[in-house]
Amino acid sequence: MSVSLALTTDPAHGGRWTSLRDGDREWLWHRQDPARERVAPGDAFVDAGGLEECVPTVRGTPDHGDVWSRPWSRDGDTERVHCDAFTLVRTVRATADGVEVDYRLLAEPGYRFVWAAHALLDLSERAELRARTGVSTRLFPEASSLLDAPWPDDAAWVEGTWPAPCGLRLDRFGPDDGTAVGAVLADGRACVHDGADRLALGVESEGQPVSMALWRNLGGFPEAAPYRSIGIEPMLGRTFDLAQAGPGDAARVPASGEVHWRLTLTPDCRCP
Repeated sequence: MSVSLALTTDPAHGGRWTSLRDGDREWLWHRQDPARERVAPGDAFVDAGGLEECVPTVRGTPDHGDVWSRPWSRDGDTERVHCDAFTLVRTVRATADGVEVDYRLLAEPGYRFVWAAHALLDLSERAELRARTGVSTRLFPEASSLLDAPWPDDAAWVEGTWPAPCGLRLDRFGPDDGTAVGAVLADGRACVHDGADRLALGVESEGQPVSMALWRNLGGFPEAAPYRSIGIEPMLGRTFDLAQAGPGDAARVPASGEVHWRLTLTPDCRCP
């Protein structure tokens, strides 16, 4: 079998993905920060790039979830991490088309959570994100000054349609402009085009809400020392902060005590 994508993870440091390579193309962006090596549960998030597993929330508490700061164990192709309220297990499998990662979250029935494959990608200014035209897309308050209408009082988010929800075009990245915007598309598939390179991302889970999050930071975050970072993040759930999740906005553990989902990455884009 000819493997087209090669994935490397670091179980000792939160299960972080440190490389996603297609031949000579490294897809994951990295940022040096020595503090990432010595984090502990409850610490503020340290952004070193790569892909972080964010669960049971992305924003909110705990910051970027409860697993990125804990050591994982590895047994063959399977890695796992234990937290107070749940256990997360993933199994990575190379395919002829790319990489598949099968997940299980074990917790008490009724437990609610958000999960994101928080993938920060190394993209050029000409890169584009292709997703299904017209799909419902949520924008969050950091986008308020960029929209075609005033932000509603006390709104956690507003909704529009891809690729320009509420007048803000999001499918192209371009040069740094000092903005940082988060969005969540109500679809589990998207594809990145960067020159001749392609990366398709997809997530599927029976009975759970799937989506695709975008973090388009063009030098607008953090305020004190901003840098450029682009996140394309397959998700379970439809909001960044579990505390803001309404009906249908978070995954829920069924009576079996387990939620299953699959993340797929391929360099073969069948764009929506």
